[in-house]
Amino acid sequence: MSAPGRPLPFVTPWNEFYWTAGADGRLRLQECGSCSALVHPPKPVCPHCQGSPPRVREVSGLATLIGFTVSHRFRLPGLPSPYIVAQVAVEEDPRVRLTTRLVDCAEEDLRLGMRMEVTFEQVEDVWLPLFRPAADQPERPAPLPEDEESPERIRALVRPPVRSRKFEDDAVLSGAGASRIGRRLMADPLALTVEACRAAVADAGLGMDDIDGLSTYPGGGLEHGMGEGGVTALEAALRIRPTWYNGGGETFGPGGSVIAAMLAVSAGLARHVLCFRTVWQSTHDRLLREGRLGFGGGGRMAGDMGWGMPFGATSAAHVLAQSAQRHFHRYGTTRETLGWIALNQRANAALNPTAIYREPMTMDDYLGARMITTPFGLYDCDVPCDASVAVVVSAADTAGDLRVRPIRVEAVGTQIVERLEWDQSTSTHEPQVLGPAAHLWTRTTLRPGDVDLAQLYDGFTFNCLSWIEALGFCEIGEAGDFLEGGKNIARDGVLPLNTHGGQLSHGRTHGMGLLHEAIVQLRGDAGDRQVDGARVAVVSSGGLTPSGVMLLRTDT
Repeated sequence: MSAPGRPLPFVTPWNEFYWTAGADGRLRLQECGSCSALVHPPKPVCPHCQGSPPRVREVSGLATLIGFTVSHRFRLPGLPSPYIVAQVAVEEDPRVRLTTRLVDCAEEDLRLGMRMEVTFEQVEDVWLPLFRPAADQPERPAPLPEDEESPERIRALVRPPVRSRKFEDDAVLSGAGASRIGRRLMADPLALTVEACRAAVADAGLGMDDIDGLSTYPGGGLEHGMGEGGVTALEAALRIRPTWYNGGGETFGPGGSVIAAMLAVSAGLARHVLCFRTVWQSTHDRLLREGRLGFGGGGRMAGDMGWGMPFGATSAAHVLAQSAQRHFHRYGTTRETLGWIALNQRANAALNPTAIYREPMTMDDYLGARMITTPFGLYDCDVPCDASVAVVVSAADTAGDLRVRPIRVEAVGTQIVERLEWDQSTSTHEPQVLGPAAHLWTRTTLRPGDVDLAQLYDGFTFNCLSWIEALGFCEIGEAGDFLEGGKNIARDGVLPLNTHGGQLSHGRTHGMGLLHEAIVQLRGDAGDRQVDGARVAVVSSGGLTPSGVMLLRTDT
């Protein structure tokens, strides 16, 4: 029997062959009936040839170790830390990767490219396929399999604009506002949303009666401290009566909600759309520890999380940590490489009175911090907080009526090229950055050398590294040299990065705070942290959801 609250997969008639295969000790996967490719997670058609119907195939249970992370911070009922989350590539078809947990081994004995073999753990009616080092190891570790979509292939798959006229030209970013921000504010999240929204509307020189659109991410309820109730809650409080609204989690964070608002304005559905994002995770977690909220964990996991969470892969950290490990392995980057990003954000936060962490930090502080999940330590991870950020998107022809000079969106990058499943996607970078970055540059004549500052998603330090390479500020694999010493990303460097402190030091606002900072910088209103002559900024959001990116410029 499982420990109470331990997450287990939701077993269905179309995936039970995988979760019950261990009953006779044999690993089984889906196979295409047309091209014989293995398919995982199961699908009704083959993603390689579109053939169908699929069939079930018994495989050897041998695989190559392509990633692992030792999880120190995260705990599950019946699975105390530390434990080893891993990804293995199936020997019969290395394109298939399984998220798993390693047993019968120690971290110091593991090497990427090792041969692994399956073993099973029965928990209730589920047999979890775990892996351990195989007895017969090759003389040399196997090379890691290449991604299906290389950076070159991704660029070739990016679609050109369908017309010369750009919807981006029809909208401006007219207002930006933020609530108070802090740790465990114990404030109603809807109250924070109202604060930010009122500030943004006033910043644009508008009144609430002018707002005819609402857009948010992720929308919905109050789960996990990641929202205030969405459009429903805000409309019930402010009674805006919008002609258009949007809210949903299946987009690339706040950037997706802002681009949706731009499309609505371009289509004539609204003139002024209020976009907002609220988090209250630090208060939520305190209430949970105090037993004042019902525990929502455990039970049966459906969807993509169901393929990893039963093995202890409970966080995006477990996926990105393995991507960082592979980047280290392939390109020679190190923990110090990531450390320069953390130190840069802390130095910028020291000049921002609203930042949560402003104390000086050294490389020794960074390297000596407690480990979260290897190779990520405490300062590789963003800071849970309570805050709300709002932005107003207005029709471009209203620019002359606004309180301040609006910010233009020069281009957006939104195309999905890489696979969306976290553990099946790009292996050496954050998934979903290479495609949107390549798409961005097809919608503008500007180039990386024209960018004056970058506000890049930093849920973890490795997110930033991935975006820096994907956007072409250095070549793929060269971030180690680009970041060395931190000079290139400093406020007076070639690419000033996350100038308000980023999510690593200012606080985790899931990307909306990055957009707010870009607007403030391009207006020249950033005070002590202002980047001289800032006219073009790039802003990304996502962080292992589908990701996206925007290129902003001053209104010239």
